[in-house]
Amino acid sequence: MAAKFNEEDQSRKVAVLYRETQKWKSDLNFLEVEANFIKQLLNSYVFVPNTPNLFERLQSFLERTEICVKHKEEVGTMITKHEKVLGGMLECRDETCDFSYYRLHENIRETVLQCMHTFRVLKSEVFNYAGNMLKNRKEE
Repeated sequence: MAAKFNEEDQSRKVAVLYRETQKWKSDLNFLEVEANFIKQLLNSYVFVPNTPNLFERLQSFLERTEICVKHKEEVGTMITKHEKVLGGMLECRDETCDFSYYRLHENIRETVLQCMHTFRVLKSEVFNYAGNMLKNRKEE
């Protein structure tokens, strides 16, 4: 027996997917804030000078941060496009049509999760490194 599709059901489905896209956008915006902080930290003069490979290590972190930010922008563009086509789901009247929207949504979800995971790993490495390399300030 074929499932009945009505506007109310489709509106609820679209609302659920839309809320998730809003969360992704919020997460990606926060990633950008954190990336800016990391760039400021890495460009500051708070690290112990004369540390072997300090410059190279900081440069590597900066480059990886830029890669994460670029990826975040690409993912953000995907989400924006996805949001624009979600309204088309309201016109779906069969499971095949619904499935194509859900499949696209799932693919974007995986991309967002991968982007966030990659940045979390980088952030953890930066914080661990920075925590060990910061200058100790002595009270005068």
